[in-house]
Amino acid sequence: MNDLSIYFSPLLEDEVNYQGEQIGQIIISNFGEFPEIASKSIALFSVPEYRGDLDYENNDSRTDFRSKLKQLSRSKNWSSKIYDLGTIIPGEELKDTYFAISSVVHELIKNDVVPILIGGSQDLVLAAYDAYAKLEQLVNICSIDHSLDIGGPEVDISHNAYLTSLLLKRPCYLFNHANIGLQIPYAQPKELKLVESLYFDVCRLGEFNDDFKRAEPHLRNADIINLDFNSIKASDVFSHKANPNGFQAQQICQISRYAGISDKVNFFGVFNYIDFNEMSDKLLSEILWYFIDGYQSRWGDFPVSSKAGYFKFNVELENGNHSIVFYKSHKSDRWWMEVPYPPQKGSKYDRHHLVPCNKEDYDHAMQNEMPDLWWKTYQKLT
Repeated sequence: MNDLSIYFSPLLEDEVNYQGEQIGQIIISNFGEFPEIASKSIALFSVPEYRGDLDYENNDSRTDFRSKLKQLSRSKNWSSKIYDLGTIIPGEELKDTYFAISSVVHELIKNDVVPILIGGSQDLVLAAYDAYAKLEQLVNICSIDHSLDIGGPEVDISHNAYLTSLLLKRPCYLFNHANIGLQIPYAQPKELKLVESLYFDVCRLGEFNDDFKRAEPHLRNADIINLDFNSIKASDVFSHKANPNGFQAQQICQISRYAGISDKVNFFGVFNYIDFNEMSDKLLSEILWYFIDGYQSRWGDFPVSSKAGYFKFNVELENGNHSIVFYKSHKSDRWWMEVPYPPQKGSKYDRHHLVPCNKEDYDHAMQNEMPDLWWKTYQKLT
């Protein structure tokens, strides 16, 4: 692995003696001697870069989420190493910070290490995306957000218009974007129309509250998880930046764990972490704990090679035009459906034509109803 230490400011030595099974006993931190990072591990780092949020006022507050995380207890099944690489200090210009993040994330995912980035304004997800572009890898992004963050083509890069900047990049390596937690009052009709025309996915906050299973396949289908801390209900984090409605604390931890369990997810970012207080630090530490616990509990059953460990169901729709193949894992009871694509497209879509789904999609197909997720994926593939 290339030397990443040049990008980081080390952490201050702990004054606490962590005991027993506390995470502080096992996390490998950069206190001045940069660690050698093993593959199949997790690497946490923070980036206090807020210049993408023009409304941000620097009150020089300090977050204490690291000590809160270290006080939590590890689970007995944790075997992968966890690193805290320290802090990427913002560069002279915003683009310098982007370059540092992109370089670090690129090197980590190339070596099978899952980065956890604590931001910073939400436009920093563009730097993470650039890491995948360097690998020429098509990616799926799942945003946990109350808004769609779409601006006009003339709008500069910002925390609440980053998706437009991402879509305008050429070549574009974004295959799918899913939003979980959208609150319709914060979405303009033209934004919803654009999302629909691109066959992107939306699971509104009300739909999530009705049934979490509607959101789980989007988390399982993502490479990048982009969590806006302002999507959490303001009363749960004591924040004046968040909104009256939003995810409850236990819901956001549930989302975090399912993101960690996903075999595809190899980047987790928490952005717009701005209003620091003891309650928000504690909640952030729990969010990170649940992602780490999910990662340590992965089933490894994404059906990309042999299908021997799966039940296979072939559903013929009555019109005779489509046959849909479903797979159900023996290990986890999770479902996928297969979406065909033209062979001349080559292998670049291999990771995207097997789409995570729920049993309800299979039930709909059995009732001769084409699953909406199958149709949208088919449109993108063809």
